[in-house]
Amino acid sequence: MAGSKRIYSLNLGTQSVVLAEFLMSRGGGLVLNRYRSSGLLADPTADPTRMAQTRMAVAELAGSMKAGGGVVNYAVSAQSVFTRFVKLPSVGEEQVDQIVSFEAQQNVPFPIEEVVWGYQLVDTGGPDMEVVLAAIKSDLLDEINGAVEHSGMRTGVVDVSPIAIYNAFRYNYSDVEGCSLLVDIGSRTTNLIFVDGQKVFSRSIPIGGSKITEVVAKDFNENFSDAEERKKRDAFVSLGGAYADAEDPNLARVSKLVRNSMTRLHAEIARSISFYRSQQGGAAPVRVYLCGGGAGMPYMREFFHEKFQMPVEHFNPLRNVSVAAGVDSAQVGAEAHTLGELVGLALRSTSSCPMELNLQPQSVVRRKQASEVTPFLVLAGVSILAGLAAGWTYFERASSIAAEMVQRVEQQSAPLKEYEKKIKTAREDLRKAEEAAAPFLKLAEDREHWPKLLQDINSRLKSDLVWVVSFKSLEALDSAEAKSKGLKAKLTESTEKGKAKASGQSTVRSGIMIQGLYLNNPDGAKVVDDFVRNLGESELYDVAKDELKRSVPNEKEWAYEFSVPLVFKTAGVSEK
Repeated sequence: MAGSKRIYSLNLGTQSVVLAEFLMSRGGGLVLNRYRSSGLLADPTADPTRMAQTRMAVAELAGSMKAGGGVVNYAVSAQSVFTRFVKLPSVGEEQVDQIVSFEAQQNVPFPIEEVVWGYQLVDTGGPDMEVVLAAIKSDLLDEINGAVEHSGMRTGVVDVSPIAIYNAFRYNYSDVEGCSLLVDIGSRTTNLIFVDGQKVFSRSIPIGGSKITEVVAKDFNENFSDAEERKKRDAFVSLGGAYADAEDPNLARVSKLVRNSMTRLHAEIARSISFYRSQQGGAAPVRVYLCGGGAGMPYMREFFHEKFQMPVEHFNPLRNVSVAAGVDSAQVGAEAHTLGELVGLALRSTSSCPMELNLQPQSVVRRKQASEVTPFLVLAGVSILAGLAAGWTYFERASSIAAEMVQRVEQQSAPLKEYEKKIKTAREDLRKAEEAAAPFLKLAEDREHWPKLLQDINSRLKSDLVWVVSFKSLEALDSAEAKSKGLKAKLTESTEKGKAKASGQSTVRSGIMIQGLYLNNPDGAKVVDDFVRNLGESELYDVAKDELKRSVPNEKEWAYEFSVPLVFKTAGVSEK
């Protein structure tokens, strides 16, 4: 296969980077020729250097495999991409782009001009259409793409990890019937992919291998790096029940911590299955496939078989993919369940796939367009030079004709100056109309404020130990406080007399007061602090942390109150 086409696939995980080289067989199938991986620091405290680590790892892998100059398809992790499944009424093909563009502006939680987004129609077999929307912040994508192209490789397809796994599954398991559930256990998240014929649905759960490491670090009072090493060395899923614990107390201790984390993950998966069946109209899964780095932990398959009471096996993305003779078969057998993204990405360069999203950065799109136009520009340049050479003898005659034409144009353009004046007047009228419409456009923007606000708050509520029970207007609370202090007259004073300089005058703020409960838990009020820290990352409001209130845990109650004031950053938004 010396002359075979080489296809490079790159999976950018949060804990490892894997580069694979595939070849096309004579029959048109895929052949895994070789692959290599490079680990990243697992410690979340190293996140500020994550992109620099990725850049170095990709460059090292590309250099070792001599892939510089090649086109690479790469996948970004699901946690970096906003994905949403949206149902739309059935319309004509010419209206799909317009409707999907509107839905993207409504659903993507960022300004649409700040993201790269795409969509894919999903065949549900029903009267309605279902669309998969995927969006990623442009600056983040540019940073990721810069780390990839720093290695000398050129960007081909930019896919999302769950979608690449889905394409690999459809390629390798086209013969299975009924609903299948793929559980992709990664470092930071676990991605669930429901596949039922042509129907597909995915969801991410913020529980992964790093959560287990955090629990081990806390229980053994170790730093994250030492706990990660302990997990890799000792961890397995305790089978519980009548099974005996490991003789080594530390091994038994770690295995029980892993089982507790996996029990929590199972509960989240069960909730997601219920959501898929009730809200998406899906069927109950009849089998489970495990994939991702976390799926290789000993007794993971037995644990999920016990919990789901249905067939559970490791996903094999190489079921219909050949493996070259030079590849270590034992290593491939042990790591096959981690190669799903690589196979799905390689398929994008060989044949049509069920899902063909491509989130290429604008810089790559412009470069591709320029490369397509360049041959035509070169041909046009050659034609122009040939024309100049052939027509040089007629230059003087052409100059005379051009002078006559200029004179005619000048004579014909004189009446057009009157139209120029009319155009200027029309532009001025248009400017005044836009100024008059500005308040109404602002009102339309305010209508979208509350749905975005509620969606933003909900996205930052990561723990099921914290419940939001009510929202109250800060404006009403501040006014009531001012009234109780005898400052009502100062707050309602007219602008003609408005030079109030009395000390202690209250300020009415635009915002809301979140009131809620947090359940009794080993971490105590830390779950509220985590929620407040997540709120502080929002671009819609500021958290008045000095006014944060929370009840002190005690042994008599099971839930404790807290309240957090949020002050809107955008002035003029009505709270009614």
